[in-house]
Amino acid sequence: MTSAKGGAFPKLDPATKRFFESILPAQPDVDIRPMFGHAAAFVHGNMFAGIFGPEVFVRLGPADQQTLMKEVKTSPFEPMPGRPMREYMVIPAKWRADPARARSWAERSYLWAAKLPPKTKAKPAAKSKKAALRP
Repeated sequence: MTSAKGGAFPKLDPATKRFFESILPAQPDVDIRPMFGHAAAFVHGNMFAGIFGPEVFVRLGPADQQTLMKEVKTSPFEPMPGRPMREYMVIPAKWRADPARARSWAERSYLWAAKLPPKTKAKPAAKSKKAALRP
């Protein structure tokens, strides 16, 4: 299970970052950005995969989540104990020896997230009238 123990996030693992980048779909709309002090992949503003310490996680629809759990023993991505991220699953570390298999799940993750509505930037919250009246 993934977790930040003692409130500290795990350190970035360079080997995991290289593996993660190697399995991402080669699509022009894939954007890699920092997340949790590590890296995550986005499509149309929606995160679909990422790394956290030595773990790689992917975002999947319900059917693919079930398929992955039947195929291998895995767990939901949980960056903090008791706080799993819905739709995100950890892919097995042993798949580093089988990058084609990991790549196929990263592709499923990309396809799932690409169907989601694009994220838009949030508008800044309007100041309340009360706050505007203060000197």
